[in-house]
Amino acid sequence: MARGIPVRAAALIVILPLPLAGLALLVSRPRWDVMYRDDPIHFWIVLLAAAINVGLGLATSETARKWGDPRLFLVSMALLTSAGFLGLHALATPRVLLPGSNTGFVVANPIGLFLAAGFAAGSALGLERHGAAVLRWRGWIRAALGLVVAAWAAVSLAGLPPLGETVPSQHLPAGIGLIGIPALALYGFACARYVLLYRRRPRTLLLAVAVAYALLAEAMTAVVFSRTWHVTWWEWHVLMAASFATIALGARLEYRRERSLGGAFGGLYLESTLERIDRRHADALGELVAALRSDEPLSPILERARREWATAEEAALLERSARQLRRVDELFRPYVSPQLARGLEERPELASLGGEQREVTVLFADLEGFTSFSERHQPDEVISMLNTYWSAAVPVVAEREGGLIERFAGDAILVVFNAVAEQADHAARGARAAIGLRDEADAIARTHPDWPRFRIGVNTGPAVVGNVGASGMRSFTAIGDTTNVSARLQAVARTGEIVISGSTLAGLGPEARAEPIGDLELKGRSEPVATFRLVAFSD
Repeated sequence: MARGIPVRAAALIVILPLPLAGLALLVSRPRWDVMYRDDPIHFWIVLLAAAINVGLGLATSETARKWGDPRLFLVSMALLTSAGFLGLHALATPRVLLPGSNTGFVVANPIGLFLAAGFAAGSALGLERHGAAVLRWRGWIRAALGLVVAAWAAVSLAGLPPLGETVPSQHLPAGIGLIGIPALALYGFACARYVLLYRRRPRTLLLAVAVAYALLAEAMTAVVFSRTWHVTWWEWHVLMAASFATIALGARLEYRRERSLGGAFGGLYLESTLERIDRRHADALGELVAALRSDEPLSPILERARREWATAEEAALLERSARQLRRVDELFRPYVSPQLARGLEERPELASLGGEQREVTVLFADLEGFTSFSERHQPDEVISMLNTYWSAAVPVVAEREGGLIERFAGDAILVVFNAVAEQADHAARGARAAIGLRDEADAIARTHPDWPRFRIGVNTGPAVVGNVGASGMRSFTAIGDTTNVSARLQAVARTGEIVISGSTLAGLGPEARAEPIGDLELKGRSEPVATFRLVAFSD
């Protein structure tokens, strides 16, 4: 996209001045500015162009209302104003609805272009701060435009002064041409601002609006210098139609890419509107995925989205996206600890590389006798044995006690408490998880007496918790002496035993029944560690 900007800019620099060059040539050579008059053709072509652009303006205005975007609303008002007064110009065509040319026919279009220039310039301003005021008044602004257009039509067609007065159709009333000066300044400002917006956010519609405003500025120039029914007069009709077509084409290209009416005008939205749209889509997708997980119907969520902000096509896209996300979730969620998955959903910043120091409780368990069991059994039997144990372990340590399963390492499991969510009772959770894991293993061993049994170590202390790895692949882990000590405690435990540190016991209170083992010299520690055999714990 960035490479295409200079090419487009160069093309516009060459093409956009051509109408002005042609106008200047015709004004300097009046004999070339030939006359062509066909009242019915003028009436129907101009009225059709105005009607189509009114439809575009109304669609833009409705989208602006739906998303609460002040810039899009002001763009819609520029379209509606220029199109509305162009329609007035068509209705006052001589010898169609009226017998002759009147003031309303002659001045409708320059007045409309002047008013539209004000809306165009307003849409180009920074509206993040004052956009709310624009939206509060939008109903009154649209109503005022409608009243002005209706009154203009009534007075012109009824032949009432001042708009119904007959005038020579060859000339603008004295002084009307002067409004072209501020109109040109306003259109020029708007065009320049949209070019800057396009450079920051290269969306087709932004460039289309900039070109449309440039064409309207040229149309205003042609209005001032033209002679009615001559080529110069027809030129501003063509320029206005071209400006409307440019915006319509830009919106169409955006629609084909985004596949929604709201997305068709997305290039014009303020940053705050884009953020609001993202939040709505994300919230809707979250609700749909949650409904799919719990086998609830999607129709109430989709119906509410259609009623409040989504088109039928957008709602269908949301449903397809939700089902795809659910499929991806089903494929990958088993590889992530349930606690970490929930934490990432609630706090996406947890996915960043780096960590923080927290007080945690670490449970480390492995199967005593696993190596000899593996030597005596086929690989599929070994995998079946492990999966049987892990199927019993995961509900206890992760679902019931909320522990973060940091990893499975063959026959070992490492679980961290207070790693993601705040768990003030993390020592108690670790103790209950250890006892639950031991009891589940004992139950399995009663039907498989030749299977290995767990030995478990639990320790409490500080650790650095967070993500290590690279941008493309990372692991959420707990690093520090606390983790190492839990592994050492597991190594000194006997089959079916739970060995805990003094720091863990201190967090359990009187409900814990533990037998002292003594101060043990553990590998990697300069000082002995007070250790205990946990027998029972019920809080």
